[in-house]
Amino acid sequence: MSTKPPSSLTERRKAATQLEIAHAAAELFATQGPHATTAEEIARHAGVALRTFYRYFRSKQDAVSPLLADGADRWRALLEAARPGADLSLALETAVERSLAAPDEEAAGALLRTRGLLRAAADDPALRAVWYRVNQESEERLVPVVARLAGGHLEPMQVRLVAAAATDAIRIALETWADTEAGVTGEASPAALAIDCLRQLVGGMTTLRPRGESGSQGH
Repeated sequence: MSTKPPSSLTERRKAATQLEIAHAAAELFATQGPHATTAEEIARHAGVALRTFYRYFRSKQDAVSPLLADGADRWRALLEAARPGADLSLALETAVERSLAAPDEEAAGALLRTRGLLRAAADDPALRAVWYRVNQESEERLVPVVARLAGGHLEPMQVRLVAAAATDAIRIALETWADTEAGVTGEASPAALAIDCLRQLVGGMTTLRPRGESGSQGH
């Protein structure tokens, strides 16, 4: 299931406003911490009224959820573009690598914002809860995508395991990277760490291959 773009002008404006608020919250959380940041300050920084803020978000921590979900939506969309019946492990790796790559300044900035949020979440349980919730929602939305790509070759439980492993690979990679000063590219980058995590989590799942294929095929 893909996340469709807003269809009407009103919905697009709503989504744009939510993202502006999310960017403002992320910037303030990263620079001064969630505890020192108020909803009023986020609203002012985003150029919206406080009532507009609370129309879209229940709390100041919840305000960053569109920003975090955007990354999950992007990588899921890349996976959806894969051809059903293809090597699922390879499709997962390709989507993860492309989604966490930093080919330009905008992509690099998005990763650095995520690093700032994850560091801020270390001392804020409510912000961590938002991060975990976004990951859980991403995993749930990934299940039908994996099922379609598997083409009936995986049991429902196996589909869920793959979706969980892929989601956790990205989550753990980003959390690990956030605790370092590594760059957005290179051996210790989010993309490199996520591929390593993914291979360790799903590398032994021979069930990712279509039925009838063995793991001892020649190369």
